[in-house]
Order: sequence, then structure tokens, then C-alpha cells
Amino acid sequence: MFQIPCPYCGLRNVSEFRHAGERRARPDVRTATRAQWRAYLYEQDNVAGWSAESWYHAFGCRRFVGVERHTVTNEVRPATASDEPGAPDPETTS
Repeated sequence: MFQIPCPYCGLRNVSEFRHAGERRARPDVRTATRAQWRAYLYEQDNVAGWSAESWYHAFGCRRFVGVERHTVTNEVRPATASDEPGAPDPETTS
């Protein structure tokens, strides 16, 4: 087991969270093709290394948080707040 630092509740056990997938930009609903939606919904990078992910704090503040997690060692970098799963990280977007 590992711990996730929630920006609202502090450091918590991963068992309080539900994995919501990789963090990535959602396609524009007005212009996206079926292939783009399929790729967004079903294709993931599944890297052996650092991955930007969204987690839902189900047994805590009930909010989404974004973390960077090393998929091999489960080391977690500090979390950021996120309003919805898959939302781009506000610190990396301009």
C-alpha cells in the first residue's frame, strides 16, 4: 500500500481513493471524430515510469485530485486539486 497526499485532507492511505485513470485532455465534443473518442475512452499509455493520474477521494473530501505516480514503485509526487477526472493539470497548461 502507498499514500496519496490530498491537497484538502493531507496524506491519506490509497485505500480511501478510487483510481480514475490517466490525466489527459478531453477531445472537443463538437469536433471530435469517433476514432478520437475511442482513443480517449479506451487507449492508455500504460508506461513503466511516471504517469499523471486522477484519483477520486471517495472516503474523504469526495473530490478529484491529480498525482504523478511511478507505476513500478508506486512513489507519488505531491497532489494537485482537480475538479474532474482527466482535467489538465493547471500548473502545466498556460
